[in-house]
Amino acid sequence: MSAAALEAGICINNSSVTVVHGMSRPIGALFHVPHGLSNAMLLEKCMKFAYDGALERFADLAFAVGVAEKGDSPLCAAEKFVFALGALCKECNVPTISEYGIDAAEFEKAIPKMTADALASGSPQNTRKNVSKDDAEKIYKSLIM
Repeated sequence: MSAAALEAGICINNSSVTVVHGMSRPIGALFHVPHGLSNAMLLEKCMKFAYDGALERFADLAFAVGVAEKGDSPLCAAEKFVFALGALCKECNVPTISEYGIDAAEFEKAIPKMTADALASGSPQNTRKNVSKDDAEKIYKSLIM
């Protein structure tokens, strides 16, 4: 774990973080969700939003982890990768917002503040697709649907 943490830190230092990381911080701050878990809660939703901004990269990841097949288009491969992320989170028992015990009404009420905090962090701007206020709000809302 120490080696993995070191490698993750080097990666973040060299490339920064994107929408998932920026949007996870406010969930942790307001609802006391551990940071890694809030990232996992957001992972599939954020990647579903972002993949068309970096189709080739997502497709490369799909082939690298073996979820895409030879002949898949970049779009098909990227979609398979996002689906696989969601399946992995389910397999790892990543809870939904409500399964974690967060009241949906309270979460929805906090969306404007979480959105403002996430965008102010600068992390969403590192995403290869522009993340607007409306985009971030939709992603947060998708967590309670």
